[in-house]
This record gives sequence, C-alpha cells and structure tokens, in this order.
Amino acid sequence: MKVAITGKGGVGKTTLSSTLARLYADEGRTVLAADVDPDANLGLALGLSQEEVDAIVPISKMRTLVEERTGANAANKFFKLNPYVADIPETFSKDINGVKLLVMGTVDVGGSGCVCPEHVMLKAILSNLTYRKNDVVIMDMEAGLEHLGRGTAANMDQFIVVIEPGARSVQTYHNVKRLASDLGVKQVRVVANKVRDQQDEDFVRSAIPAEDFLGVIHYNPQIIDADRQGKSPYDFSPAAIEEIRKIKAILDRDER
Repeated sequence: MKVAITGKGGVGKTTLSSTLARLYADEGRTVLAADVDPDANLGLALGLSQEEVDAIVPISKMRTLVEERTGANAANKFFKLNPYVADIPETFSKDINGVKLLVMGTVDVGGSGCVCPEHVMLKAILSNLTYRKNDVVIMDMEAGLEHLGRGTAANMDQFIVVIEPGARSVQTYHNVKRLASDLGVKQVRVVANKVRDQQDEDFVRSAIPAEDFLGVIHYNPQIIDADRQGKSPYDFSPAAIEEIRKIKAILDRDER
C-alpha cells in the first residue's frame, strides 16, 4: 500500500501519518515513512527525541550524495535525470518503533518548475518507493498544493486529504482531487480531523462523497499534549489510535 497524506497546514497530516505507520509496524509489516514536508516533524511524531530529529540531514541537503548520483557539480551543468536510488531507503532511513523514517527535505527555489539535481534526486527516490511491492509506504507531504504541481507523489495508490470541518478545508479536497487526476492518481480519500461534535461530522459527511470518506478523528486534548511535549501521539491517546485503526481497516480492505 502506497499513500500520500496531504492537506492544509496544521490540519493533522503528521498525526495521521505517524499513527498509521506505527499501526502497520506493530503488525510486522515493513513500513517506510517519508517526510516530504520542509517543516519536517514526522520523526517527533514517530517517537524520536528532538535531539535525534535535529541530527538528521535531509536527503536534499546531502550535497555529496546528490553530486555522486546525478553527476552534477559546479563544473558540470548536465546531470542524470534517472539517478540510481534503489539503495537510498535502506541506507539513509532511521529506524524508530519499527518504522523506517526517510527525511527527504525540499528544494529551496522560487516557482514550481524546478528541474535541478536535488529535485530530480527527490523525485526519483519517491518514485522508487512506489515499486516496493510488499511494503507499506506512507508519505507525509508538505502543506498546500505545490507538491502536486511538481508531480512529487505521482504513482501513489491514493491520496488521503486531511481536512477540518470547514468550507475552506473541503475546497482543498476538491483541489487535490482535480490535480491528482492530472497525475494519474485515481483515488483521493478524506479524513476529517479535529471534529468537535455531531454537527461537525454531519457537515463533513454532507460535503464529501461517501465513497471518498474514510472517517473522523475527534478533537483530542491528548494529541495536543503529545505535541506540546514533543512525543508521539501513538503513546498518548488510545482514543485517537482506535479512530485511526478504523480508518486503517478500510484501507486494509481496499488493499485486499
């Protein structure tokens, strides 16, 4: 199963990504979680300490590696568009609670049309992840829609859009669905987070087609406490885990 989890900033993408990853890891599945958000904090949500997270160098910042694989350097403007990257996940991932974490980083450029060695490298790695046939691959995407314009998550089985109960968040789902279709990703699903009451849930269910709706995660102070302490929500909130376990059950059914 290969899913990219996206949405507006602050909606809870990383909470869902990390909890799904740990649930699958607890089952003995091989799980690779890719942090594609420039504000990388998936490591904390998986259970790393702040010091461990700070020590991780994102792939996009590994200059020597990028030059070695693409052939690009100060004296050479030409570079490979299909660098060898099959060994990257095993070599550069960090194991935490049964999950292999790969921090991708981002490319600091203006505009969305970057064709530079770092971008080519990241796109090649993410594309390669989709060929890990028996593994679970979960991508915690950057906030917003820019990554869809770059085609970073093409070839994924599906996108999961995390939304809040509100019209602007629902609009993000529609935008993602439209752009995902352009990438050839046919399935775009929704998880509603920070749902306070039945009125919130009814609003979301009325706005999202039933076939695209995966479930809800209710507003939960324990998740906020985990974030404040820099801890994994998986270790703080049994209620949230059970709600996400139900979402996972639907994904499992689809995988079969």
